[in-house]
Amino acid sequence: MALKKIILVLTFLFLAYANLIAAENKKASVPEVSKDAKESAQQVGDFTLSGSGDKGKKTWDLAGKSADIYNDVVKLKKVVGNNYGDKDSINLTADNGNFNKTSGVVHLEDNVVITTSSGIKLTTDSLDWDRKQQIVSTLDKINLDRSDMNLSGQGAKGQTGLKQVVLQKDVRLDIKPKDLQDNKKERIIITCDGPLDVDYEKNIAVFNNNVKVEKSDLTIYSDKMQVYFSPKQEAEKQDQGSQVLSSSINKIIALGNVRILRGENISYSQEAIYTALDKKMILTGRPQIIIYQTENMNAAFGN
Repeated sequence: MALKKIILVLTFLFLAYANLIAAENKKASVPEVSKDAKESAQQVGDFTLSGSGDKGKKTWDLAGKSADIYNDVVKLKKVVGNNYGDKDSINLTADNGNFNKTSGVVHLEDNVVITTSSGIKLTTDSLDWDRKQQIVSTLDKINLDRSDMNLSGQGAKGQTGLKQVVLQKDVRLDIKPKDLQDNKKERIIITCDGPLDVDYEKNIAVFNNNVKVEKSDLTIYSDKMQVYFSPKQEAEKQDQGSQVLSSSINKIIALGNVRILRGENISYSQEAIYTALDKKMILTGRPQIIIYQTENMNAAFGN
């Protein structure tokens, strides 16, 4: 009889322990679901958010066709944003976006487009817009278009108004005149491994590492290159005093292991300065020029 009682007690304890373990396992398997349930989104349509400066003037706004509002983030569909500067403003659009309530950073994805009032258009697959720091950045491939210029590269970071931009790698600048029949202008292609620093206000672009310039009459190779553009006034589109980068090149300074090809002739130097106005090239740093003779040259020398 005592043995039966002991067996019954042990059986009861075993079943109680098994039920306790099962309950703990069930509890442990659903904590994230329970947390998400508590943070379930509030869904709204035509979401709009904006901010103002010290004087009450609106400095930015953000809108979406629909929004899922969570504790820390707002997930948006069909995003439209604007940043209003003193002279320039930008418009941002994307298919999807996340607005971080804590940091204020807007992450945009899918068909991201930035358009500036100065005529620059940026397209990429994803982009972070930091309103507080006034910075936009991406790790994806980007394209920058303006008038008759196209700039592309992998990864970029710049000011919100795109006045200063750094492209990280695989850089290509394609300058093509609007009128291909205009003999005064010609197509120019500049490539480099990167990075590339562009300052639209100072009208300068600095290419780094394995730089190559291709024109119809010459090709230039160097380690680094500074390209100076002519400032172009667009009074109809901008406030007075505002400028954008022109496609016309004023000067090119090639630095480090410079090699210049003109037809079959080759020049070597450590520095070369090319001025577009007079199409003059100045070589410094142990310049060396190799000229391949032609029949006309032989005739000129009486050979």
